[in-house]
Amino acid sequence: MNILVTGAHGQLGNEMVRVSDKSKDHYVFTDINELDITNRDVLHTFVNKEQIDIIVNCAAYTNVDKAEEDERTANLVNNVAVGYLAEGAKSVGATLIHVSTDYVFNGKNNVPYTEYDMTEPIGVYGETKLAGEKAIVASGCNYIILRTAWLYSVWGNNFLKTMLKLTKERESLNVVFDQIGTPTYAGDLADAIGWIIDHRMIEKKDIYHFTNEGVCSWYDFAVAIGKLGENMCNIRPIHSHEYSSKVKRPHYSVLDKVKFRETFGYQIPYWTESLERCINQLKAKKYEV
Repeated sequence: MNILVTGAHGQLGNEMVRVSDKSKDHYVFTDINELDITNRDVLHTFVNKEQIDIIVNCAAYTNVDKAEEDERTANLVNNVAVGYLAEGAKSVGATLIHVSTDYVFNGKNNVPYTEYDMTEPIGVYGETKLAGEKAIVASGCNYIILRTAWLYSVWGNNFLKTMLKLTKERESLNVVFDQIGTPTYAGDLADAIGWIIDHRMIEKKDIYHFTNEGVCSWYDFAVAIGKLGENMCNIRPIHSHEYSSKVKRPHYSVLDKVKFRETFGYQIPYWTESLERCINQLKAKKYEV
């Protein structure tokens, strides 16, 4: 099969390159310079010319704070372009595997969110991502939507790499303890997508939740990073209202993965195990931190 991966230079896109090395399928990796997914005609021409069977959309506008100031761009990437991808998939009978977010929920739950819970975004980022989900469903294409959360990897900028840097440079650091979720290693999400493709389970059209297993706060996540990074920084827990932010963030965004596990027969790693693997990769390969 011919598989198009968009957003190839991002965290998940880079991990999909690794996954493709073990696959018998033909992968085509693109980012904005190779394929502008916000250009409907260019996208449709590309999908038809390359005879694409699966589109894995790793492209997204993920800067939550900037999205509040630049709603137009966030909507263009997270919603309009996603609609174009869905149309393109529909036109050639391809499957769209799209990555969405926990931000489609309001964060007021006290039990893990299932795929059937009511969506209610509390900011522009979540609103545009939810609009993208709806555009996919409305298109009539075959799709698998994977909602994830707290993504990190050895690539690009993310919480893990920021904490490794700050805990090395500073004697003390404040991190919020009243926002709860699950850190997700992009490598594990890429492996799960590869599993779906390799096992030809792309016809299981629906919305699914995928993060690593387990639950923690940003504070817990930071402490674990500091310890595994062997940094002696004193990390202090603070409330969300003590941390300056342009946007309200969900206080609880744990996602229920039962549907994913049962549908695809996939064993999801625990978050601390994946964090250790990722940090060991950073240490061994000397990625920029």
